[in-house]
Amino acid sequence: MFSGLAMLQQPPSSSKPDRLIMVKKRLANGEPCGKCADAERTLRDRGLWSRIDEVIWAEELDAESPGMQLARKHQVTLAPFYVRTVDGHERVYTSTLKLVQDLQRADAAAALPSQAQPSLEEIAELEARFADAEPEQILRWALERFGPSCAIAFSGAEDVVLIDMAKRTELPFSVFCLDTGRLHPETYRFIDRVRNRYEIAIDLMAPDTRNLQAFVRQKGLFSFYEDGHHECCGIRKVEPLRRALAGYRAWVSGQRRDQSPATRNRLAVIEADSNQGAASPLVKLNPLAGWTSAQVWEHIRAYGVPYNELHDRGYVSIGCEPCTRPLRPGEHERAARWWWEDATKRECGLHVGPVPPTR
Repeated sequence: MFSGLAMLQQPPSSSKPDRLIMVKKRLANGEPCGKCADAERTLRDRGLWSRIDEVIWAEELDAESPGMQLARKHQVTLAPFYVRTVDGHERVYTSTLKLVQDLQRADAAAALPSQAQPSLEEIAELEARFADAEPEQILRWALERFGPSCAIAFSGAEDVVLIDMAKRTELPFSVFCLDTGRLHPETYRFIDRVRNRYEIAIDLMAPDTRNLQAFVRQKGLFSFYEDGHHECCGIRKVEPLRRALAGYRAWVSGQRRDQSPATRNRLAVIEADSNQGAASPLVKLNPLAGWTSAQVWEHIRAYGVPYNELHDRGYVSIGCEPCTRPLRPGEHERAARWWWEDATKRECGLHVGPVPPTR
């Protein structure tokens, strides 16, 4: 770990608008840290070492070395890390895998032909075109059209099936996960297993700290048992989703029609999402809309897809720990989510109905 998080004095700088700096740690014996050496090998193996504009050393015995100063500036405590400047804006990476994926996404996006965002009418036509298509066909079309500008929303068994399918296309894509701060420990371990299995970066989106603190200060940690879950979900899930989707043109969910007959029975495989604050509607894809739970698990078993260990303990639909329980005999899978509320209200607000095309 780095030591001495004092104020930055003279950070390295450059007038180049797009720049990538790698900060390595040099140990007291003069050797680079093991993780730094591994990171360099990864970048070389992926053909990305030439993208590093400068290597800056954080000397273990010199708290004022340039790398240590950058670590203090960006409040980083582990090496290696990277400072990427694009259009004058700095972004810090503490994960080599995440950096690799973002560089590859940018390259893939640059190689895609420029296309306008689909209109509401075109999205309606696409829904009709792909209404009976296999999930793999729908995903392949989306990734060929949008590439890394298409993000898979990952949390459960259906979503990891979609990641497995997307990975098999060998096309670039993005993945994010809403980290509400109330997930089961098993879910966090599941996220890391998926990350490692598919060698992908998963962007974890946390709630806005100020909004969450104000909510908890006013209502405590379990107010949803008294006045419903929507306010809590709005802060922990709906607002982070909007931030997560900023900059994407399309996103993929693992929703199925039979998950909740009361709220999802008319789910389309492709729909317009005009609820995320974007100037044009996002394309939202639900490739598994027509699948059953049995089909999802057939795929998981056939391809050895990782799944949340809670499924082995009677959990079917898994969300936040306080709002999820094991399923009881004879219950529908959605009955174990927000079980204290009316069945027609058991949605968190992430999946708002489609906007009909204008005529």
